[in-house]
Amino acid sequence: MQVSIETTSGLERRLTVGVPAERIESEVNNRLQKAAGNVRLAGFRPGKVPMKVMRQRFGAGVRQEVLGEVMSRSFQEAVIQEKLRPAGQPSIEPKNLEEGKDLEYVATFEVFPEVEIVEIKGLEVEKPVAQVTDADVDNIIDVFRKQQGKWTVVERAAAAGDKVNIDYVGTRDGAAFDGGSASGSDLELGSGRMIPGFEEGVAGMVAGEEKTLQLSFPEDYHNEELKGAAVTFKVTLNSVQELVPAELNEELFAKYGVDDGGLDKFRSEVRQNMARELKNAVQGKIKQQVMEAVAVAHESLEVPKALIAREVEALRDQMFQQFGGAAGKDLDLKSLLPDDMFRDNAERRVKLGLVLAELVGKLGLKVNADKVREAIEELASTYQDPEEVVNWYYSSQEQLASVESRVLEDQMVEKLLERANIIEKPCSYQEALAQAQRDG
Repeated sequence: MQVSIETTSGLERRLTVGVPAERIESEVNNRLQKAAGNVRLAGFRPGKVPMKVMRQRFGAGVRQEVLGEVMSRSFQEAVIQEKLRPAGQPSIEPKNLEEGKDLEYVATFEVFPEVEIVEIKGLEVEKPVAQVTDADVDNIIDVFRKQQGKWTVVERAAAAGDKVNIDYVGTRDGAAFDGGSASGSDLELGSGRMIPGFEEGVAGMVAGEEKTLQLSFPEDYHNEELKGAAVTFKVTLNSVQELVPAELNEELFAKYGVDDGGLDKFRSEVRQNMARELKNAVQGKIKQQVMEAVAVAHESLEVPKALIAREVEALRDQMFQQFGGAAGKDLDLKSLLPDDMFRDNAERRVKLGLVLAELVGKLGLKVNADKVREAIEELASTYQDPEEVVNWYYSSQEQLASVESRVLEDQMVEKLLERANIIEKPCSYQEALAQAQRDG
């Protein structure tokens, strides 16, 4: 087998491969001979079809099949011989497929880059320092009580936080517009569901009252025809409901997984969950800063377009699933969510992945089984039957590998933090969580 290679640009390589004709013809003959023993053709006894006839009837198809397999196999042999690491599938262009002559083709593909680790000097990392206070626990419990609360009709003026039932008719220059009217619509005041001024205008109304609101659509409204438009809404308020939070009792506690121990146990469980959430938020904030520093230090690294394209697809599918999409067979996701939406993030992720893999090797890191167990037990602790969840992780190689990968990343971050200047920044529990959500 003859192989020649050239660099066309950056990471792209052009491989010209020549395979001796004997290798092709030998394989074609072997397959035809094997097939002859099973082929049934009119005029010939079973297993007695002459090779000349076999070649006439089936030779072209078998040869085409052999050519495809030989090109695939010889490409793998060639990249091993040349010590290349292809990134993605090659584009193969046949140059000579003529029977009796050597097979020749050109394979064009990208290779993985040689990653040179850049030392990160003067790394400063901001670490949020917060505690879960009794007031924080009270606030979360209030949220739980409201989640399990009941709406009750009240005879008073509507206020922020109430749910009102209304009829309304919207007009622009005296004419109704699409989507501007509704009957018997429920609206929670303060939700921000309606355009600015609408909910504030309904606040203070009582059941049976009618009111006219003179408002304007925002300049950045999604409907081009209504951007900045002055409109009138005639509103009739049908009823007002206020939310009555659930009582702090055994029924409420059970809904959040606490079947015994009363209020003290419930508060303890809530505090533990909040502490876990805070810990993850702080670790996430620190990890994000380290990863950003690594990415910035290796900005000049060129990465294969094939890997970026693959990551774009993954990010697109991930976004679609997050929005609860169930793709119809005729839905064109590329038009709905074009590549440009994801390309920059995809390139950054690919670049970071390559650098991290190289860093793990350079630092001599191996996944710590105890840390993996600890991570799995922490994940399992939020479920009704933690032991069952732990067993599930260890019985699923795919799920276990995902945890191992995350733990290995965390070990690498810990290693890089040894040389970092960590600046502690006191903040509240809510501020720490808000920072993590923004960075995420």
